[in-house]
Amino acid sequence: MTDKKYINQNIEPLNTKRNDKGNLEISGCDLVELAQKYSTPLYVMDEVTIRENAKDYIKAFSKYEKTHLTFAAKALMTGSIAKIFDSMGFGFDVVSKGEIYTLLNAKIDLSKTTFNGSNKTQEEIEFALENNIARVSVDNFLELELLNKIALKMNKIQKIHLRITPGIECHTHEYIQTGQIDSKFGFDLHTLDCAIELIKNKYKNLDLRGLHAHVGSQIFETQVFYDEIEVLLRQMKRIKDKFNIELDEMNIGGGLGITYTKEDRPPSIFETADIIMKSLEENTKKYGLNKPSLYIEPGRSLVCTAGFSLYTIGSEKKVEGIRKYIALDGGMADNPRPSMYGAKYCAVIANKKEEAPELVTVAGRYCESGDILIKDIELNSPKAGDILCVFSTGAYCYSMSSNYNRVLKPSMVLINNGKSDIIVKRQTLEQLVQNDVILERL
Repeated sequence: MTDKKYINQNIEPLNTKRNDKGNLEISGCDLVELAQKYSTPLYVMDEVTIRENAKDYIKAFSKYEKTHLTFAAKALMTGSIAKIFDSMGFGFDVVSKGEIYTLLNAKIDLSKTTFNGSNKTQEEIEFALENNIARVSVDNFLELELLNKIALKMNKIQKIHLRITPGIECHTHEYIQTGQIDSKFGFDLHTLDCAIELIKNKYKNLDLRGLHAHVGSQIFETQVFYDEIEVLLRQMKRIKDKFNIELDEMNIGGGLGITYTKEDRPPSIFETADIIMKSLEENTKKYGLNKPSLYIEPGRSLVCTAGFSLYTIGSEKKVEGIRKYIALDGGMADNPRPSMYGAKYCAVIANKKEEAPELVTVAGRYCESGDILIKDIELNSPKAGDILCVFSTGAYCYSMSSNYNRVLKPSMVLINNGKSDIIVKRQTLEQLVQNDVILERL
C-alpha cells in the first residue's frame, strides 16, 4: 500500500497490505489478531520500518564522515526501542534523568549521548556526570554555573555545547518552533559572548566544543537547515577571531517532517542530508573553517511512520445535518496531539476492506469536548466492535500519554516478520494507585 520511495514520505509502515481475510496486515502480522491477542487501545511499532529508516539516515549522511546520529529520545523512549537504535550505532539526545536511566537500565552507556533541556536540575546534572555523559548542551547562565560547580566537585572536565537561538523560523505549529529569537531555549546571539567569556576565564571545568541549535519540528523546508548551518558557522568564525577558540563540533538538532496525511509533502532524508552537506561545504569555505563534527538529532522522522495505534470502535451518535460521531476506547490520553496541536491523522478500519465509505468524526472516550482524534474522515461503514488503525503514531503519543480520567495506559507491541512481542506492559490498576498515600486520619 506504500507508494513513495522513502519511509518518512509514507503514511503506512513498510509491508502494509490486506491479507486473504480482508484484514489489514503489517510486517506479516494481522492487525485484527493483534487487537484480539493484546486488547485495545494498543501501540504497535514495526521493527523492520524502524531499522530501514535508520539505515536510510546512515546512508544519507555516509558522505560526511564526521556525522554523529543521535536519536531524540523524547519522541519515543522505551528500553527495547533504545536497544534497536544502539544496535544501529546511533547515540541519543536525552532531556531528563528518566531518559538517562532508561538507557542505563537497557545496559547502554552514555558515550554517544547528549544531555539537552532548558532547565536541568542539579540532581539530573549530577546523575548525568556520574554516568559519564558524553556532551551537555548548556541552555542558560544558571546551568553554566551549576554545571561547572558540579564538574569541579567531581574533578571532571565536562565537554559541552552552547545552545543558541539562531533567529530562524520554520513554518510549523508555533508550539514546535524553537529556533526563533523569541524562544525559551538557548542563548540569544547577544548573550553568547558573555557565556564564552565565563567559560574561558572562570569556568575551568567546562570544555566548550561546539554550538547547538534547533529550528523546530515537522519541518518541510530544506532551506532552513542550510541557513541554520550558515548561522552556526558564522558564529564559529566570529568566536575564533574574537576569543581564539576554534570550535570543532556543531549540533543542528532534528526536526525533519513526516507524512501524517496525503496533503503532507515532506522532503526525504536524502534531500535533507544533501542540503546539509552542501551548506557545510560552501560555508566552511566561505568562513575559512575546518569542517566540524556534525551532530544530528532526528526523532519523529525515525519512529513515527513505524508506529500505529489500534482501537475498538464503540458507541456512535448522529447529529442530523451536521455529523456522525463514532467513539473509541482510547483518545486524548494516549494521543494528545490532536487536542494540543490540532494534529491530523489517517486511519482505516482494519477488519473490513470494501464497504461503502461513510464520513464520520472519530471521538475519544475522555470527558472533554475537545477529545476528537480525527475530524471528518471517510471510513468503511464503521460499526461497534470494528478495529480502527490510526497511522503515524510512533512519535509523541506514548511519550505524552497520561492517566487522565484514571484510565490505564496502553501496552506497546513490537512486530517483525510475523512475530509480535510486548515491549511495554499494559498498566494495571495496582500500578495506577501505587503512589497514592491514603492518610490514616481521613
